[in-house]
Amino acid sequence: MTEKLLNCFTRFKQPITDIELPKRFTFPFYYQPHALCEIAAKELQQHLSEQNQWQHNFGLLGNEDNASGKMFGVLVVKNNVGDIGYLAAFSGKLANKNLHKGFVPPVFDMLVKDNFFLTEQQAINDINDEINTLTESPKFNAIKQQLSDNIATSSFEISQLQQKHTAERKERKAQRVLAKASMTADGYIQLDESLNAKSIANKNSLKMLKATWQNEISKLEQKLFTYNNRLDTLKALRRTRSNALQKKIFEQYQFLNIKGDKKDINELFKNSPHPPPAGTGECAAPKLLQYAFANNFTPIALAEFWWGASPKSEIRQHGNYYPACNGKCQPILTHMLEGMLVDNNPMFENPAQEKHLTIIYQDNDIVVVNKPAELLSVPGKNINDSVLTRIQQLFPHASGGIIVHRLDMSTSGLMVLALHSRAHKSLQKQFINREIKKRYMAVIAGELSKTSGIITLPLRGDLHDRPRQLVCYEHGKSAETTWQLISKTAQHSRLYLSPKTGRTHQLRVHCAHINGLNSPIVGDDLYGKKAKRLHLHAESLEFNHPITRAKMHFQCDADF
Repeated sequence: MTEKLLNCFTRFKQPITDIELPKRFTFPFYYQPHALCEIAAKELQQHLSEQNQWQHNFGLLGNEDNASGKMFGVLVVKNNVGDIGYLAAFSGKLANKNLHKGFVPPVFDMLVKDNFFLTEQQAINDINDEINTLTESPKFNAIKQQLSDNIATSSFEISQLQQKHTAERKERKAQRVLAKASMTADGYIQLDESLNAKSIANKNSLKMLKATWQNEISKLEQKLFTYNNRLDTLKALRRTRSNALQKKIFEQYQFLNIKGDKKDINELFKNSPHPPPAGTGECAAPKLLQYAFANNFTPIALAEFWWGASPKSEIRQHGNYYPACNGKCQPILTHMLEGMLVDNNPMFENPAQEKHLTIIYQDNDIVVVNKPAELLSVPGKNINDSVLTRIQQLFPHASGGIIVHRLDMSTSGLMVLALHSRAHKSLQKQFINREIKKRYMAVIAGELSKTSGIITLPLRGDLHDRPRQLVCYEHGKSAETTWQLISKTAQHSRLYLSPKTGRTHQLRVHCAHINGLNSPIVGDDLYGKKAKRLHLHAESLEFNHPITRAKMHFQCDADF
């Protein structure tokens, strides 16, 4: 079975001789699929739709219970006799298996019988079972409950006694005042001694009550300590064994490059600010390149696509192409592509270099501009050109923060900027208080059935694939967008978008997510499909002038 699985080179079913090969290999983190990759992907997709060798619920037949989509990859290669074909791979496991006919094997197969992973994983599972047995023990939970009850009861009884003693102390004080005025000196001394004795008795009774309860609580705490100490020991052992297992697993994932250099995950992530995420090394792209280098194939072009229902947090459209993720794959693929001619990284190129920044309005306090698509709002890591740097050049005497709000690089439209600190502070306050009204024009893929609505999907950054955003109800920040349909065709819908909040990529995610409009904005290269431009434009901006407080409204129509 394994020998057959290793024969993964697939010849194209249709003639490809008239298709020119790319001069450079695909830059895997941002690309448009080469024609050969598109053909290979369609052939693989047809196979996925027709095969019956294994069963996996992709959620494509209406059965969304336990459905899970999957990332697949194709790598166009040349074999050692000059034939052009392709390799196929899937990320992670497919139908709970690592090996399937026609797909390249994993770099390291943790599911092989008698593998150290299964043995060590069983040991960790045994620790988990003991932890669960302890935490679910009736005796352990009875002690915890009794301790909690005793603490509450002791607190109540001590409080009640203290209140009683306080009332008696007030009464003794009143007796002394009255006795001083009506009794002889000797009589007062005798009364005072009697009252002092009561005071001492009260203190002793309170002290005894506290000691009694403390003794009972200490006994229970000691019993609980025995359990908790065992739990802490087990959890520390589990953590140690898990970390050691993870390190040993990552040692097995050894990746080649075209020069024959080999490095494992531990070495590749040595200088990374974050440890390797779970599943590192299991993505389709590293699998494909590893198989190609190990079998003397020459990589030509790469593409990865999503197949099946979208996850609940990420945005993945069925059949769409996606780049390799940064968190898991960037260190690995950087090593694997060493020595190869690779397409330029577009992040180092400035697509807005020749685009004009139009000034809509200016006075001594503010300037309102129409930002072209692909111009940064502020300088980026690799590109300095931005709205901020251009305004600083045009208004050299501007001071303070200048930038009050931002638009995504790919979004065009209206921005207001402050020319001094007082104006900046006033505008910033209006944004914080949500007094500034913004409206965007967008064109999304698909025909909407409703005419308006509100989307409330909380957002947070994808820690393993920035700058992408995730919908996350646990850690995400609240985000709200009101939308209104303007017009529609069978292919597209034009609408207004009014964000109440200003989260990163809010409008793009709210449109594309399955629980939003489920229709990405046309030209969205992160959450949909790339086009000439992102069809998102900030077309209306309304605020109070930061100095005169006059109501100001600006309108700038989109060019799409």
